[in-house]
Amino acid sequence: MLESAFPKSWKNESKPHKFCPGCGQALALKILGYAIDELEIANKMVYACDIGCSLLTWDMFNIDTIQTHHGRVIPTVSGLKMAKPEAITVAFLGDGGGYAIGAQHLVNAAMRNDKITVILINNANYAMTGGQYAPTTLIGQVTDTTPIGRKAEAFGNPIHGPEMIAQIAAPGAYIARTTSNNFDDCKKKIKKALQNQIEGRGFSFVEILAMCPVNWKTNTVDSLEFIDKKMTEVFPLGEIKND
Repeated sequence: MLESAFPKSWKNESKPHKFCPGCGQALALKILGYAIDELEIANKMVYACDIGCSLLTWDMFNIDTIQTHHGRVIPTVSGLKMAKPEAITVAFLGDGGGYAIGAQHLVNAAMRNDKITVILINNANYAMTGGQYAPTTLIGQVTDTTPIGRKAEAFGNPIHGPEMIAQIAAPGAYIARTTSNNFDDCKKKIKKALQNQIEGRGFSFVEILAMCPVNWKTNTVDSLEFIDKKMTEVFPLGEIKND
């Protein structure tokens, strides 16, 4: 009998997540759990999480899990996949871990066409450490370290990770962007990324735009509007590479 991606105790009792109220990462992880169960791959899964808010996920799934140093989750998963090709591997990390300290690992994994799945949360700030400016912070966005808003002349423009990776990824890669508040679209893209790995086609990368109301200092309505109107204007949704 295939084990569910969720611990058996969850069938009868609730296990609250450890994220701040309204955090979009909790939604993204719930959707990942559904995708794992629907593909029936829990007994083949190895899930790895980075430092940052993603480290709070180390005990969320009833599957083999690794927690790595900051920015090092992608090479850890790449190495595991080389040693155990039959494993279905997921590297889960934030925009800081993927686009700052770990950017070289993301780039090289895509260039090598490592047959892994990377799920990156883009909430436009360094959330775990208090809401500082990050590679994905929007122009004009106020953070703890950009109190008058991010200025392009001082910090450059926000990074477009999926578009960058699509330029260097080998044929067979799957690269997409979605949002954590669109359940159906997010699950569809995560499942495609996992299926791409299952079929041995190549590198898979899904960026998920996610709410961060505590650091954004927004209520529920404003958080959703920030995602749906401001972030998606800068970071267009869709499948960037699927060949």
